[in-house]
Amino acid sequence: MIVNMEWYRVFYWTAKTGNLSRAAEQLYITQPAVTHTIKQLEAKLGGQLFFRMAKGVKLTTEGEVLFRYIEQAYSFIETGEKMLAEMHNLQSGEISIGASDTLCKHYLMPYLEQFHTEYPEIRIRVTNRTTPETIQLLKEGKIDFGIVHMPASDSQLDFRLSVPLQDILVGGPAYSSLGDTAIELEDISKYPLLLLEKGAGTREFLDEYAAAHGTKLTPELELGSMDLLAKFARSGFGLAFLVRSYAADELASGELVEIPMLPPIPARSIGIATLRGVPQSAASKRFLELLP
Repeated sequence: MIVNMEWYRVFYWTAKTGNLSRAAEQLYITQPAVTHTIKQLEAKLGGQLFFRMAKGVKLTTEGEVLFRYIEQAYSFIETGEKMLAEMHNLQSGEISIGASDTLCKHYLMPYLEQFHTEYPEIRIRVTNRTTPETIQLLKEGKIDFGIVHMPASDSQLDFRLSVPLQDILVGGPAYSSLGDTAIELEDISKYPLLLLEKGAGTREFLDEYAAAHGTKLTPELELGSMDLLAKFARSGFGLAFLVRSYAADELASGELVEIPMLPPIPARSIGIATLRGVPQSAASKRFLELLP
């Protein structure tokens, strides 16, 4: 069983300096206090640790054995303190983020690039999952924080709202005539519909929107990302729900046409999810400060 750790501190500095007075100076205590502590440690360990000499002290054979281990322990402590200092100064460390492919491309990427440029020694790991899966990873402690599509909720997590989002209905040039007047939600079943696969937070949000107005979205195709939805919509496979800001280029070029909806789709936002009560590392805190 480890005895009083302060005794080992006194032992370390006495062995290091070879002098009781100099050890006392290092420890900011009196020489008698050093002598008393050494005697206590020797009594506890059952053997003499130092030879008293005219100009100081010298380790016994037993003391030399003990000192090798105590010196190594101090070295590990100093290394640990140095590593923590480097992490706090963002000279080392790792960030683990959970986010979908879509959020990585359309939201996260510029902040990842900025952070990597400023702190190249910090390792960044991104796990691509849907919003429900990201939330589960966060609760399991496998990521530091998650970037999710709101609305989302969990009693174990805190959510901070980031940039706003607006979902819209779009179609390729073949459906351009629909952009002139609003389409009723109940009439959307007249057209082939492209949706994200079940399990995605966005799909759940759109299904709830439809259910709140007494209808059900029945897709002809279910795809794994918004980029695929946009591609299939551009090619004329049907109508798709996309986030307006994610499809800005295609809307500007005319490759996609926005089709007004009645009733309008409610606005939502991107959220930043963290595990409640769990402190973030210095690197994670700095990255989160970059996010709007």
